[in-house]
Amino acid sequence: MGNKLDENYFKMTDGMQINHVEDILDEDETILLRQKPKKSAYVFNSFVRMLPIAILWGGIDGTLLGFMISGMVKGQIPLAVLGFIIPFFAIHLIPIWMWIGGIVKAAAGWKNIEYVFTEKRIIIRSGLVGIDFVNVYYSDILGVNLRVGLIDRMFKVGDIYISAHNQSEVLYDISNPYFILRKIQKIVIDIKNDIIFPNNLRPEENSGFNTKYRPR
Repeated sequence: MGNKLDENYFKMTDGMQINHVEDILDEDETILLRQKPKKSAYVFNSFVRMLPIAILWGGIDGTLLGFMISGMVKGQIPLAVLGFIIPFFAIHLIPIWMWIGGIVKAAAGWKNIEYVFTEKRIIIRSGLVGIDFVNVYYSDILGVNLRVGLIDRMFKVGDIYISAHNQSEVLYDISNPYFILRKIQKIVIDIKNDIIFPNNLRPEENSGFNTKYRPR
């Protein structure tokens, strides 16, 4: 190993106060780019994600609740039924609570989300209460894809899907997604070429490099 290991190697200084990406970088690691999801797109996507279910569920329960209230006003349904109606709808409206919770979670959690690109890896910082870090090393990446939906197009963002060894991650609502996708793909190709063909194995001239396919 290039670095000397001694009794100070695992010495901790900040305890559990690691909250920033800089705290987990290697000594020789440089941040190339840092991005956050576009807030308007990120929150609006969470709003739309379960909206059809919320409208359908809310319409059914609202109609049913309206009939019950009307029946109680007319004296057709005893008021004692309220003891059953309130807990029933509190549970039956769980999809609505989930939809509202998703919006609140997206709005509250956005401030902690960050996508950081270094020359070694992509670091995904996220969390609502505690802070989580996910590392995707370029050398482990198997594929990078981009998805731009109708809402993404409205907000001029896109979702980058990364497939790596034993993990899959998504960078949501990235601005300039086509540019970022090209840059990630280039870094992955360059790093894998460096692994397969180290500098000491590369000839000064290589007639096969950067050539184009020419069908006969």
